Order: sequence, then C-alpha cells, then structure tokens
Amino acid sequence: QVQLVESGGGSVQPGGSLRLSCAASGYTTSNACMAWFRQRPGKEREGVAVIDCDGTTSSADCVKGRFTISKDNAKNTLYPQMDSLHPGDTAMYYCAAKRFCGRNLFPFNYNYWGQGTQVTVSS
Repeated sequence: QVQLVESGGGSVQPGGSLRLSCAASGYTTSNACMAWFRQRPGKEREGVAVIDCDGTTSSADCVKGRFTISKDNAKNTLYPQMDSLHPGDTAMYYCAAKRFCGRNLFPFNYNYWGQGTQVTVSS
C-alpha cells in the first residue's frame, strides 16, 4: 500500500523560507514522477512543481525561481525548498505521485496523494 506523508508545514513571515518533506512508503521515489500541489483558500488545487523519473523538473510560473523540487532517493523522500514566501503562498500543500513517468501538473494524472501540510505566510 502506497503512503505519502508530508511534514514541515507551519507559519513563516513574508520573505522567509520553508522546506517541506514527503516520505514515501510502498513506493520507490527513484525512477518515479512526483509533484507538489497546493490548494489556497477558496481556490482549486493547483500544481506547484514536478520532478520526473529522469530527474528533470518543472514548476508553475507563480513559483518559478522561488521553489525548488528535489528527491533524496536514499531516504525515499521528496522535498520542495520554498524561498521568498509571500502571503499568496498560504495554502495546504500536497505531495503526489504517479504510477508512470511523464512530467505534468494535472492533478487527475496522479495516483497517490498525501494528506497535506498547512503553510501560512503572514506577518
């Protein structure tokens, strides 16, 4: 059974940084396509960043240059490093994984989801 467990959320001031974690079990992060999504209050879930089986990455325009996605395959863990956070980044952040390779940020393409971790950016 695949489980994805996010951690590392919390409150941060504008301009600050956070690094979330997504620990996978029953699923191997090496040679896997995984992504981070978020859902802001009153908005639909949106893709933030994805890392494909071959390690190539993409990110949404709204976080480009600020968020970096990476995997530690030895720890079977996915990360985003989130810098220069602003209040618009306040959201529930979700880790997701696919059965197959193919880099995209469409939620319906992802087979496994974590329970989410809250990030609040406020002064």
